[in-house]
Amino acid sequence: MQTTDGDSKPWVIIVGAGPAGLLLALLLAKANIRVQLVEQTKELDKQPRATHYGAPAIHELRRAGILDEVRAEGFCPRGVCWRKLDGTRIAGLSNASETEDPDTMTCLPLNRLGAILYEHVKKQPLATISFDHTVVGIGQDEDHAWIDVETPDGDQRLSASYIVGCDGANSQIRRSLFGDWEFPGRTWDQQIVATNTYYDFRKFGWEDANFIVHPEHFFMAALIGKDGLWRVTYGDIPGLTQQELLARQPQKFKQFLPGAPDPDQYKVVNISPYKIHQRLAASMRVGRFLLAADAAHLCNPFGGMGLTGGIVDIGGLFDCLNGIHKGLADDSILDKYSEIQRAKYNEIVDPVSSANIRRLFDQDPETAGEKDEFFLLCKKAESDPALARQMQHGANALKYDFTQHYKAGQDLVKKDVAPITVGSEKTPVAVSVAD
Repeated sequence: MQTTDGDSKPWVIIVGAGPAGLLLALLLAKANIRVQLVEQTKELDKQPRATHYGAPAIHELRRAGILDEVRAEGFCPRGVCWRKLDGTRIAGLSNASETEDPDTMTCLPLNRLGAILYEHVKKQPLATISFDHTVVGIGQDEDHAWIDVETPDGDQRLSASYIVGCDGANSQIRRSLFGDWEFPGRTWDQQIVATNTYYDFRKFGWEDANFIVHPEHFFMAALIGKDGLWRVTYGDIPGLTQQELLARQPQKFKQFLPGAPDPDQYKVVNISPYKIHQRLAASMRVGRFLLAADAAHLCNPFGGMGLTGGIVDIGGLFDCLNGIHKGLADDSILDKYSEIQRAKYNEIVDPVSSANIRRLFDQDPETAGEKDEFFLLCKKAESDPALARQMQHGANALKYDFTQHYKAGQDLVKKDVAPITVGSEKTPVAVSVAD
């Protein structure tokens, strides 16, 4: 078995070359920290997946120096609303006043973000990307951690001071640390089907993002591309096979899309049934191993908390590792990373994302506008600009400044984020759009 050594040995190994892993690699390499990305597939994931990045995530993309490219390919949604099945508007939030905010929400399919990050990482002399590397074992001692990988060139052992699992919901790093079935939380009973669809919602007066409140036909329709592509994600009958769910799609669209279209009136370019989860790893640090993004926690996609929260993980973990590497913090800051990011999940991501999806199917749409506290806040915000701005920036409660835990007296410019209390009950957290 070959091993890594010499000057080319990375200080950090990141398992998983999705956008989370690529973003962390880019931030580390730009900070003059040698990093290696290990990915089991032969190329980047080309599935569009999540699309909307809330303000805390945009902050991290701006720090990485890629925000201009993201916005050039994507766009900034103008607002979000909730409707009855017949299209009647219940409540909404406008984003029009936030267009000058440097961290205003931006939309771009995740595969395009990955491609932008990949091009930047490739230009970094201290970053290496290794495709077709499958992790089959892990280990650590007091001085370093390692992964055993299968590659086209034979088995190898790769070692570094720290190893970060950014390898998604089925993370091999998490499974190796805690066991294959140890991912505490729950799976929703609701069956979700996500599609990317070309359909003219504009002719019905629909906004950039629309959530439909209905016990059976709850769904989301959000613009995700400049060319008129929409993400339509809906609930369906639990317990059906994938083939049955796919076969029901034309019937479902006929039942709930505005205009009751036939298949020749729209074009579905992607469709994917999946189950949704609320799960959090027991810890995001085990010695020299760290977890981030979907490898560490999952939530349902309604509201975009999973994508935004995962990118915030990356920014926080970068600050911790950068501080250790530069002698500005000891490795106890990684315990603080695990503690704070898990608290953010338990106090913000889990309850807010759970409320977001329940709001769609677990109330009477005819009375929701008068009974739902969030909808009442939205209506109040229509005539209260200060409240509207507070709600638009509610997701900033996910931010946390880990540089405050650097050693006192060290000379390092801190990131431009003020310390924020996790889970403040005084800050209404606005739904952004969706993962």
